[in-house]
Amino acid sequence: MGADRAAGDAPQPIRGSAGATVLGPRNVARDRQAPDLLAPPDTDSGTVPNLRFSFADAHNRLEPGGWAREVTERELPVATALAGVNMRLEAGAVREMHWHKQAEWALVLEGRVRVTAIDLESHGFADDVGVGDLWYFPPGIPHALQALEGGAEFLLVFDDGGFSESATFLVTDWFAHTPRSVLAANFGVAKDELDDIPGQERYIFPAPAPVSADPPRSGQDDGDGAGPSFTHRLLAQSPVQTPGGKVRIVDSANFPVAANIAAALVEVEPGGLREMHWHPNADEWQYHLEGSARMTVFAAEGRARTFDYRAGDVGYVPFAMGHYVENTGDGPLRFLEMFASNRFADVSLHQWLALTPPQLVREHLHLGEGMMTALRAEKQPVVAARRSA
Repeated sequence: MGADRAAGDAPQPIRGSAGATVLGPRNVARDRQAPDLLAPPDTDSGTVPNLRFSFADAHNRLEPGGWAREVTERELPVATALAGVNMRLEAGAVREMHWHKQAEWALVLEGRVRVTAIDLESHGFADDVGVGDLWYFPPGIPHALQALEGGAEFLLVFDDGGFSESATFLVTDWFAHTPRSVLAANFGVAKDELDDIPGQERYIFPAPAPVSADPPRSGQDDGDGAGPSFTHRLLAQSPVQTPGGKVRIVDSANFPVAANIAAALVEVEPGGLREMHWHPNADEWQYHLEGSARMTVFAAEGRARTFDYRAGDVGYVPFAMGHYVENTGDGPLRFLEMFASNRFADVSLHQWLALTPPQLVREHLHLGEGMMTALRAEKQPVVAARRSA
């Protein structure tokens, strides 16, 4: 305890002439990770709910062959629209055949995964996906996941903040809770064919890794009668390039099956800024992939609060609240913006001011001529380069 209290390089809750040093017990490592909670900017004001939770603080469910941890409304109460799961499968391990009432959107973080499913027209689907690839299953679509050689880790996002990945409809669970006589009659077999079925759900379990190369990618929605594709190559998209970074947007416009969830993969260069904006159609659920960030959220009525984020953190911005995301590190910042919507939409503060009659803007904000000239220039990009002070 004494070492923490005496740590000379520990951050202190002091900004200018306000605040004082910490004298009592403290978690210095946490304070270093969230300096803008310890010493908020002068512009922070009022009460805004917590908008950050790290997967590092989430309970981890360990299973033979892998693990899963989740951030739901239980961990982050403000996050009512979306929930997330971080899952790891060893080589060959299976996330068992299941379905759920919620839509599922996923991004492969490391490794490769074989995705299998059927659609509502009984078309079979199979595809092997790797880093930067997505899959999406509408509510009720049955599917399974199996890690290929080397194993895999991925992020799952569901369009219901209260959803738990532990509450899915599992095929083993259903079998275990159906009389053997009913199962035998349903499949037209003798009851002794069912003597070895599991007595409970398996959830994640080890299995031999698939031997074959990539399966035929079925369900291309190309007019041959096959069903829709449930996978998408996000990194194969050409990004929207800006002075301060780049962005790739995926929604129902370029991934038609994704009717309930839209996303943007945002990359911000050191010193760059995801411009001041808001989303007019949905709450925003963030997942931070790389780097460190600062986000201030403006909640109206004189309220604003600033949060710091690192890789593995979840951020959240309630519907229509203004915000920016700043790269505070020396390397690239990469994060996902997720929405329970079929389309990605945002409103740029710069664009709004630029498209409003200049005299009206000047009367509101008393801006200098240099600022007015900047507004008359081209629209501020989605990811802006830091201007010099």
